[in-house]
Amino acid sequence: MRLNRTLLSTALVVVALVVQVSVLARLQLPGAVPDLLLLTVLGLAFVYGPVSGSLIGFGAGLLADLAPPADHAAGRYALVLCVIGYLAGLVRPENGQLKSAFAPMAAVVAAALGSTLLYAGVGALVGDTAARHVGLGSLLLTAAIYDLLLAPFTVPLIMALARRTENDPVSEAAGGTKDVAAGWLASGTGLRIGNQRGGLRMKAARSRASRAGRIKGVKRL
Repeated sequence: MRLNRTLLSTALVVVALVVQVSVLARLQLPGAVPDLLLLTVLGLAFVYGPVSGSLIGFGAGLLADLAPPADHAAGRYALVLCVIGYLAGLVRPENGQLKSAFAPMAAVVAAALGSTLLYAGVGALVGDTAARHVGLGSLLLTAAIYDLLLAPFTVPLIMALARRTENDPVSEAAGGTKDVAAGWLASGTGLRIGNQRGGLRMKAARSRASRAGRIKGVKRL
């Protein structure tokens, strides 16, 4: 990855991990813990693509594996986030913009469910039974709900930061006013603000030209 991507990704992952461990993990919510680290990986992968997404996911997961109070084998969550980051990068829109909020929100739910299932599957392979008393169904439901509620406040901001810290040819080709985060923040309204402004300017120019034509015609008469 390029240096600016590495620096931004490292900073965001560290902040997300600190917040998750020191704040979210202590809320004592029923079921799963809101996974801010997962949402950070998703936001970066949506912009940077599958290769960078997998690398960021692996690094973020490895930090989570080593950070206290981790009670599982090192590398377990790194594998999970590596796979999630790669898959999230594959759904990155080719034109650099999202037309509705449905696709990213569906990706968040799928990532929450997939990461929980994959984490539990890897745990079963290594003989980890620490989470059996909670129940897999409860973990899946609460993980999807918590991440879905937290995603609109985190993922668009992460995507916007990722866009602004590099000269992204996809963003430039889209005209500079449209990016993935802006498409999500539009919440599926289908409104294109840049196009609307251009259309309003064209209408105003045509109106002024027609008025000038009418005035000239009156003067000639």
